[in-house]
Amino acid sequence: MSSLLTDSDLVHEAKVVWLEDPEGLDYVRQALDKTPRRKNKPRYARDGRMIGYIELGADAEADPDSGLYRRRVFFLLPHDRDSDPEGVYRQGAPGEAVDPRTIEPNRVGEKTPRSQLGTSSTVAATGS
Repeated sequence: MSSLLTDSDLVHEAKVVWLEDPEGLDYVRQALDKTPRRKNKPRYARDGRMIGYIELGADAEADPDSGLYRRRVFFLLPHDRDSDPEGVYRQGAPGEAVDPRTIEPNRVGEKTPRSQLGTSSTVAATGS
């Protein structure tokens, strides 16, 4: 689901909160999680670590059936490129991976050469 996000899924987003500096990361995974609150750090029940999350605006309404809010979380798993640079994602990236530099409220993150190919590939391609 997360790799199929559209901007219309994100209309009530107010703020991105980073738990780690995303500048050194080629990509982060993004997913929509259901949480009991609009703000504050949501619970995290995946392997790996949460890199950041979205806080919702006061106009966001909870799902009438569950009472939960849909919020984006940004995370990395143990086999992702930052922890295992020679691993499965040495080149390429998971479907839900986006460049953290393109993340902002109300906009789906984007895939970039850096997120898909890695920092060293981007540097080699630009000659910098």
